[in-house]
Amino acid sequence: MKAWQLQAFGRENLSLNDIPEPTPGPSEALVRIASVSLNYRDKLIYDGLYNPDLQFPITQVADAVGEIVALGPGTTRFKVGDRVVTNYCTRWIDGAPQFKESLHTLGNTIPGALAEYLVLSENALAAVPAYLTDDEAASIPCAGLTAWYALVERGGLTAGQTVLLQGTGGVSLFGLQIAAALGATTILTSSSDEKLERAKSLGAHHTINYRRTPAWQDEALALTGQKGVDHILEVVGGASVARSVDALNASGQISVIGIIEGFESTIPLFGLILKQAVLRGISVGPLRALERMLHKFDEVQLHPVIDTVYSFAEARKAFDHLERGAFGKIVIRVRE
Repeated sequence: MKAWQLQAFGRENLSLNDIPEPTPGPSEALVRIASVSLNYRDKLIYDGLYNPDLQFPITQVADAVGEIVALGPGTTRFKVGDRVVTNYCTRWIDGAPQFKESLHTLGNTIPGALAEYLVLSENALAAVPAYLTDDEAASIPCAGLTAWYALVERGGLTAGQTVLLQGTGGVSLFGLQIAAALGATTILTSSSDEKLERAKSLGAHHTINYRRTPAWQDEALALTGQKGVDHILEVVGGASVARSVDALNASGQISVIGIIEGFESTIPLFGLILKQAVLRGISVGPLRALERMLHKFDEVQLHPVIDTVYSFAEARKAFDHLERGAFGKIVIRVRE
């Protein structure tokens, strides 16, 4: 079968190779991949920032949808012909993560899904709601679950609360759609007026252009009558975390998801203490949370936002697009 593999650190070292088709072992399923989607984490991997001890060659990408075409001995959760999506943390089933459970991920410690076939434990797969296309389903596992786990599973988001989303990448737009579907008031930041207008159609009640308003936290406070916001999906990192603390309501929550501006941050501890705020790191979520999220998505018929779909042969172009940034998700269609 064919697979896009990273031969060494550096995007230029991604190559299309012929490798043996895998065979499912006990409690495993062989999935014929239909579509995959890219995440910022994929950039961190090939840049050597996510796992400096990565073993090469390694098939890339974690998020995928496909059809089960064979089952190993003792596999009971699915049958041949079922359509499934991958779970990012393949060993994290439910509850609070043990350290190693959140470390074992596709395209990192085990082969990823940017290939014609993939073998995974049945406990690393979830059934796909019928209303979703393959491209939409492939967009969900990492970005969608990250937003859901942060806001709903850990954050306890309720109707009437205020959520601030940063930018228009996959996690932020999923967070926007989830928050809007659950009856929250939403504020979205971006440097692009055109993207801010598009976000309004997805449920953004208020928007802030942070290029014109660098102190966006002051605008967020003004929009909430100086009370502050209840939840922030912090995808930027670096100096942005301090601004997020300033923008919070009393007992507000910041879910730290991204590190676009840097791996380190200076945090105003006194402000954090006075507001009795929660600062929480998020690394996607467990299988059971993915299943609960997919059930809710089916209930509200939430459709992921897809920027561009590339063919399997155009994978390099898809990664080039990842470097530029996207409005929503970048998809690679493995099987036409």
